[in-house]
Amino acid sequence: MFAAIPSAARIPAVALIFLAALFGAGTAWAQAYPAKPIKLIVGFPAGGGSDALARILGAALTEKLGQQIVVDNKPGANTIVAAQYVLTQPADGYTLLFVSASFAINPSLYKLTYDIEKDYTAVAVVAIVPLLLITNNNVPAQTVKDLIAMAKARPGKLTYASFGIGSAAHLAGEMLLSMTGADMVHVPYKGSAPAVADVIGGRVTMMLPGIGSAINLAREGKLKGLAVSTGKRAQGAPDIPTIAETGVPGFDVATWESIQAPAGTPPDVVAKLNAAIREVVASSELRQKMINLGFEPDAMKSPAEAAQFVRSEMNRWGKLVRERNIKVE
Repeated sequence: MFAAIPSAARIPAVALIFLAALFGAGTAWAQAYPAKPIKLIVGFPAGGGSDALARILGAALTEKLGQQIVVDNKPGANTIVAAQYVLTQPADGYTLLFVSASFAINPSLYKLTYDIEKDYTAVAVVAIVPLLLITNNNVPAQTVKDLIAMAKARPGKLTYASFGIGSAAHLAGEMLLSMTGADMVHVPYKGSAPAVADVIGGRVTMMLPGIGSAINLAREGKLKGLAVSTGKRAQGAPDIPTIAETGVPGFDVATWESIQAPAGTPPDVVAKLNAAIREVVASSELRQKMINLGFEPDAMKSPAEAAQFVRSEMNRWGKLVRERNIKVE
């Protein structure tokens, strides 16, 4: 009359089968990432160097991961607009932030609504971006040493341009002045293009833009490219010496490109993204495209190492901002 009651020996077996089914389903779900397109939020306008890198990287990751990487530009407020937007999205690996060194500079200049260490998880550092010290053709200096001597002989008379207060070009200029004791006047612009145009036109003395946006102008003879900012010569311009070689020993400054995710993104998802980025950046085809755009491929850092790198950059630039009393007007 009654159904047979399972024996004590059979109960664990049934439970194990049930748990195995659940575990298998969970494993399959985890392995399914990504199961839909991934949005890459770029904190810069379309058409610039960072946007170009995001798009070629996105194309390579689309092929590697089997899901479309959709680049979505959200420029504004030195990448703060994009950073704030990403934090409104689920921490599931489907919305990522693509930023430069401004991400680590902003905490020392602005009252932010987020904490870059607590609210973000570093996925990878993608590239280092050397800056190129440029002057107009009428400046008699042929080396950085010559330029610094000119600045010291005429304190407060020479000028340097940037694409905004707190930009990499601005802080690189301040680092140069800090390390040499020279005195130049900062002239901020709303964007790199008008700043470079005024260097060419002789309205400002010098600038430190990303090498990708200036190297061709130098090679065309429209301006002079005196030196690159990184400790080593740029792979795309090995003929151009470093600032350290030509007048300022120890100078090593660059901007960079990084991918961040909202804090709480599953570690296995972050690890999968990091591994995919490392693999595609290591490929000869993508590496050469990056070098041609003025980027030094650098995706060998783990997520933990990428987080440490961003932290060290935040501390480094924060110290300079305080020492030079740099403020956003």
